[in-house]
Amino acid sequence: MAGGIGTPGDSVLGRAGRMLRAFGEDDGPLTLSELAARSRLPLPTAHRIAAELTQQGFLDRADGRFSIGTGLWELGQLAPVSLRLRHAAMPHLMRLYDATGENVHLAVLDGFEALYLERITGPRAVRLLSRVGGRHPLHTTGVGKALLTTRDDAWFSAYAAVPLERDTTFSITSHERLRADIRAARERGYAITRQEMTLGNVSIAAAVPDVAGLPPAAIGVVTHLERADEDRLSPLIVATARDIAAELR
Repeated sequence: MAGGIGTPGDSVLGRAGRMLRAFGEDDGPLTLSELAARSRLPLPTAHRIAAELTQQGFLDRADGRFSIGTGLWELGQLAPVSLRLRHAAMPHLMRLYDATGENVHLAVLDGFEALYLERITGPRAVRLLSRVGGRHPLHTTGVGKALLTTRDDAWFSAYAAVPLERDTTFSITSHERLRADIRAARERGYAITRQEMTLGNVSIAAAVPDVAGLPPAAIGVVTHLERADEDRLSPLIVATARDIAAELR
């Protein structure tokens, strides 16, 4: 959500960015007053910026309320993570889903979070909180832990300042324990979470080998604890991650 207002370095672009980020995944269209309050802008300023964003197609307006515009979605599809990574990964993700019948995720590292680029699910798969474009913690998700296996000591030193929140009684909340878990994941070639984000669910994930020009990426499968056949699933996931990297290269 938005930061402060009215500082000398507060640019028009910064204010517009705050307004666009005022929308949340659980929101419907917002009124101008709601946008102004969430982006912490005076109402006249919010009115002017909202009008400009609407004119550019970055916001849509109907019945006096605003929503994210299709023009912004169109531009987002040109980002390398969509145009290159997601496009190349989709056939491989579909094959992984066909082989497992379980939820399949593709995520990238963004700051200290996992940003989800794709999710494939079906009638047999367990229900999840994840969504395309959503963010989740690194320490409680399979793809998040897989992304952590790609980071070096300097990165982990900065990450140590991030509190590890507890989602379930099985969540790791100690950075020392998390580092040990990540070392084990590196040795076996894939990461795993057991009921650490959602009770009853297990996630197995692998990092996509580095590809120039793209952020660190990982793929994972989420299944129910009773169906979590690690010996069967892990080779499929690791092979899929390698196939995606090979195609991108």
